[in-house]
Amino acid sequence: MQISNVNDVKIYNLSYGKSLPEWLSDRKKRQLQKKDVDIQRRIELIQDFEMPTVCTSIKVSRDGQFILAAGTYKPRVRCYDTYQLSLKFERCLDSDVVTFEILSDDYSKIVFLHCDRYVEFHSQGGHYYKTRIPKFGRDFSYHYPSCDLYFVGASSEVYRLNLEQGHFLNSLQTNAAENNVCDINPVHHLFATGTSEGRVECWDPRVRNQVGILDCALSSLTEGTEVQGLPSISALKFNGSLSMAVGTSTGQVLLYDLRSNQPLLVKDHFYNLPIKSLNFHHQMDLIMSADSKIIKIWNKDTGKLFSSIQPQTDINDVCMYPNSGMLFTANEDPKMNTFYIPALGPAPRWCSFLDSLTEELEETPESTVYDDYKFVTRKDLENLGLSHLVGSSLLRAYMHGFFMDIRLYHKVKTMANPFAYEEYRKDKIRQKIEESRTQRVQVKTLPKVNKNLALKLMEEGDEEAKVASRKKKGKAVPSILGDDRFKVMFENPDFQVDEQSEDFRLLNPIVSKVEQKRKKKLRLLAKHAAAAQQAAEDEEELEGKASSEEDSSDDDKSWVEEVREQRRLIWQEGRDRRRQERKEADRNTVLLEEEQNEGGETSNMAESNKRQPQFYQLKAGEEFTSFNNMARKQKMQKVSLEDRLKLEENSGTNNMVDTAVGSKQLTFTLKKSEQQRKQQQAEREHHQERKKLRRSAGHLSSGRGRGWGGRGRGRGRGRGRY
Repeated sequence: MQISNVNDVKIYNLSYGKSLPEWLSDRKKRQLQKKDVDIQRRIELIQDFEMPTVCTSIKVSRDGQFILAAGTYKPRVRCYDTYQLSLKFERCLDSDVVTFEILSDDYSKIVFLHCDRYVEFHSQGGHYYKTRIPKFGRDFSYHYPSCDLYFVGASSEVYRLNLEQGHFLNSLQTNAAENNVCDINPVHHLFATGTSEGRVECWDPRVRNQVGILDCALSSLTEGTEVQGLPSISALKFNGSLSMAVGTSTGQVLLYDLRSNQPLLVKDHFYNLPIKSLNFHHQMDLIMSADSKIIKIWNKDTGKLFSSIQPQTDINDVCMYPNSGMLFTANEDPKMNTFYIPALGPAPRWCSFLDSLTEELEETPESTVYDDYKFVTRKDLENLGLSHLVGSSLLRAYMHGFFMDIRLYHKVKTMANPFAYEEYRKDKIRQKIEESRTQRVQVKTLPKVNKNLALKLMEEGDEEAKVASRKKKGKAVPSILGDDRFKVMFENPDFQVDEQSEDFRLLNPIVSKVEQKRKKKLRLLAKHAAAAQQAAEDEEELEGKASSEEDSSDDDKSWVEEVREQRRLIWQEGRDRRRQERKEADRNTVLLEEEQNEGGETSNMAESNKRQPQFYQLKAGEEFTSFNNMARKQKMQKVSLEDRLKLEENSGTNNMVDTAVGSKQLTFTLKKSEQQRKQQQAEREHHQERKKLRRSAGHLSSGRGRGWGGRGRGRGRGRGRY
């Protein structure tokens, strides 16, 4: 049970708390009731007072013994016996119930209006008869003197079905296109229907003539009401012989006297939701109006709010138990709520124990935290300068702080910071300005770490968003910048990408070319998608594909050249660095030699003329080679591996390496392709064939031909004209 206090009126929610599943055994239920405190405190007023999924409408019989509720899924009606506080019967139906009416004092005669135009009659034993109306129905009312049922719905006609004769009578032709709700006055039996144009038409059932029209659409407009459309009538209820309440689809309730065409009172719910239910509480002259969000109870003479109930789920219907302070609600939830308000009246006879229970709760109130107290810590008291109040009656110790009166807190807060309102006002103005700036062009702010990577990811995200927007069902992939898992990569300097490293320089041309190819592919896909929507592909598109393949081959060649260029630059930088280190070593050696020469002159002048040896410093891991081989070594470094191996084979040198595990020799064999082998074989065969066909010219070498002229002996030797 939940207790709420709205406008000094206590409201008890008897359905609040956990509900036990039906499939649990009795033993399990008893164990849960012993262990779970919430289950112990709950009050199960009526056993199994719920629906499988949703409850659409709920009503109480005139004798007050039976509560009938219609819901889904599957469509069904349940009847609860209040004397037994349990379910009496359950009947499944063929379709969902729009609304129903109890014609008798108990459950023996019920009429159901279904969503598929069927009207179903039930008796005490079950289903009795089923008929159909011409148009989809929305509401109906029963005229007791003539035993007529009046059906309104998606039509301008009001269909009449006489239950005594068992057939339809002539319809009533209204001036509206559609009718939403209807009601019959219980005193003089005036029939009223609410239209979709915001009018209420009244008819006299005795002569079947229209007696009046009320234009409620214009009357519902009050000061500050935003007009978004023509309000239609969504609820209608008579009270006595002269009063009538009308609910609109925009959330207003109009109270009329039938003798006037102007409303006596207009009550706005301020939720802009259709009014779904209207009920009158005659003992206290109150009106209970409900939309899908809230139930408001207010005085019908002054419009002053008495109390309000706001359930956790949407409301479909509200039913008051007669002559009591209890009401039931049908919700968009399996559980049907039961509220008890002692200020409206006593509890019903079948649950009179609620009065004694609520009286005990009022006599022994629990210690609760009220809204008029503020919780503060010691640090807050020091900031406000109220540390001297510790131990006084103004502060009540609680856990790690204190409770103080909210009025005292606001007064001290204002004195401590008199410009708090100005700061609050400036913050609100700044928020408004920032909201207006969102429509402008946004400037992208880059992080401090990995700015280039962040810019690249932003560009990729923009491209993917454009491509996804062109597609019908495309969704943009979330960016790494918005993922908290990779946030440290753009904040911690340890994750900074070293663009001067050798690995990055060798890999960057490949990655950049891949990104360019990917972007070009995305552009081509977007272009082809746009072209496919307009017309079929033609020959020009095929030529474009061939050119793109050629461009891709050129791109492959270009990035290979860039990789070679980066390798050459890296090798050149390494060579310059080694030269610089060698120069530094030579300079250190010369300085060392000069110091030794100066020391020798002071010690022995006789040996000063002798030539001193030069010292060179060798680093760890270097091998000494002769100075004559340095130029040859540098030249060999520029030669490719294939040429270097050929030179070593011709010179007869062996590339033997002595290591701790023995000597090793590297041998390279250049494997020729199948095409090269075939070409060499064809050349050899061609040479053999030419050798067989060649004619010897040895007999011409004995004489002297033209080649023995003055220009030289070697020219034209062994050759002649044929």
